[in-house]
Amino acid sequence: MNLMDLLQNSNNGALVEQMAQQLGIDQQTARRGLQQLAPAVSRGFSRNMQQSAGLDGLLQALQGGQHEQYIDNPQQLRQQSTINDGNSILGHIFGSKDVSRNVAAHASQQSGIGADLLKKMLPMIAAAAMGGMAKQQRGYAPQQNNQMNAQSGSSAGGLGGMLSSFLDSDKDGSAVDDLFNIARKFL
Repeated sequence: MNLMDLLQNSNNGALVEQMAQQLGIDQQTARRGLQQLAPAVSRGFSRNMQQSAGLDGLLQALQGGQHEQYIDNPQQLRQQSTINDGNSILGHIFGSKDVSRNVAAHASQQSGIGADLLKKMLPMIAAAAMGGMAKQQRGYAPQQNNQMNAQSGSSAGGLGGMLSSFLDSDKDGSAVDDLFNIARKFL
């Protein structure tokens, strides 16, 4: 399952419903916004994971945080602490607020949804994406760490591969092309 599938289908669509309620929009608009923004967030994570420090930081955050609460309890999206966490995540994966603004502007052009509304969705999507990865990591690691250690020499390599697969927005087996596509859009 990739990030987009997880976010749209989490708790029978409760995540999309909560975003819609929080933003005062209908679920169809929330879903369209999610469809435009989630691939960019996914690519941001992928880009960050290409750097050793980025992957290590992500793995530490996944292991040390309680991010899965955003998937398990989508009502958390209403909390200011979730928005703050999402903005912090965006800072790590995009590097600057300018990139976040550009992502929202591009998604607005593609979807017809206002950029200001999409800017408000971005931290929710980033927090939920971390929640999805944390949930995947927690379910993946206990069952497969021994196998990964035997195959790759370390659990981080195997986990990194699992996360790359999770972040592969076009489902072609590689997150690298997704990274290049987002870079091309903003350069």
